Amino acid sequence: MEQTPLVNALRRHQAKRQAAFHTPGHKGNPSALPKDLLSLDFTELPDTDSLFEASGPILAAERHAAKVLGTHRTLFSAGGCTLCIQAMLRLVSMHEKRKIIASRVLHRSAVNTMALLDLEPVWLMPTPNAGPGVPGRVTAQTVAQALQAHPDAGAVYLTSPDYFGVLSPIQEIAAVCRQFSVPLLVDNAHGAHLFYTSQPHPLTAGAAMTADSPHKTLPVLTGGAWLHLSDDRFDDSAKDAMALFGSTSPSYPIMASLDLCADWLSRHGKEAYPVLEQQVAALKEKARALGYTLPQGDCDPTRLSLGTGQLSLDGVALAQQFRQNGVEPEHWDSDNIVFIATPWNTPEELDRLSLAMERAAQTSPAPRKTHPPLPSLPKAVLSPRQAMFAPWEVVPLSQAVGRIASDAACPCPPGVPVVMPGERITEEITSFLHRYGFLTAKVVK
Repeated sequence: MEQTPLVNALRRHQAKRQAAFHTPGHKGNPSALPKDLLSLDFTELPDTDSLFEASGPILAAERHAAKVLGTHRTLFSAGGCTLCIQAMLRLVSMHEKRKIIASRVLHRSAVNTMALLDLEPVWLMPTPNAGPGVPGRVTAQTVAQALQAHPDAGAVYLTSPDYFGVLSPIQEIAAVCRQFSVPLLVDNAHGAHLFYTSQPHPLTAGAAMTADSPHKTLPVLTGGAWLHLSDDRFDDSAKDAMALFGSTSPSYPIMASLDLCADWLSRHGKEAYPVLEQQVAALKEKARALGYTLPQGDCDPTRLSLGTGQLSLDGVALAQQFRQNGVEPEHWDSDNIVFIATPWNTPEELDRLSLAMERAAQTSPAPRKTHPPLPSLPKAVLSPRQAMFAPWEVVPLSQAVGRIASDAACPCPPGVPVVMPGERITEEITSFLHRYGFLTAKVVK
């Protein structure tokens, strides 16, 4: 009898034939990637090049991607956006400025990298200007104030778009960063497709570097990512920074899918994304009419984030109703349900999502109190590195109040830490984590 529990689980899920409004961007659509990618699973050979010493076809593929996307330089990653984030932080840490101005809305991979590199984060809380249930945006004024207060900062690090599709004003923030002569780094994991939408990509808007996850929204195998550079400041060290963290056995099928994606974008990107924007705009208009709320202000025009505070059922219960109607969302919490649409969602799947929105909203309107998207900023007692490498223990969440976090506690998705390593855990934080199903906390002994 076969003992393949993971394969069996994947096949059972595949057999459900749910409309996939989650990552990866290819949605399993047979037209998105060639069927023979498995046969291209080679290794570093004289004629296949090597990722971190690229001088042959990998370098040519990276240069072609940079030309297609309009970047100064694009580097491939088979280690996901995490590797690109690690490389960005390594590149700015090489200039001996240990302090990083960083949005509190960031992925745990950035926190872990800060600990490994012994960087000191100065946290920026987002301005709650995107409506209830979502964190909001970091503003240019907030960044300017932080840089004035910390002239020894080596970089500014932001996430845009966030998990709900909310976009920060990158062009304004980039102008502030140039004024203070610091590079702006953007985790653009969920926005690789923005080169082809009505909203600008962060690199186009003035970021120095961006980490993109095309596997989330484009026809790329999971784990495929891009590190984009806007100029030559970091050219000499970029590959070394990636090699410091990256596997010496990168997947050639993943890299091949990045190459194929650039080719597809060069031929179809400008036509495909305006169509998708129109389709999602129609879904958003219908969602408002049904009583859902949407994030306010500039947002990713291809992402559908439904606030559920005006409905009698919370997002967790409504997400289950979507599944029962054949639609699998990307994320759900008590106040939101997130759907990722790409050009590889079929018209039938989009219609199924539209119908599922109707059925899920057929509950009597009964506005509920939405929860704050982030707890208040706690006090940092230790640096992230000190806390992460200190002796630790796991305690029940009820006993964690007053203790110092040893690790980042992150509901995942979206992977945004509620408490950072080195911070003192508050009662507000334990209540927040409990709502996401946490029962324990990892704390410094």
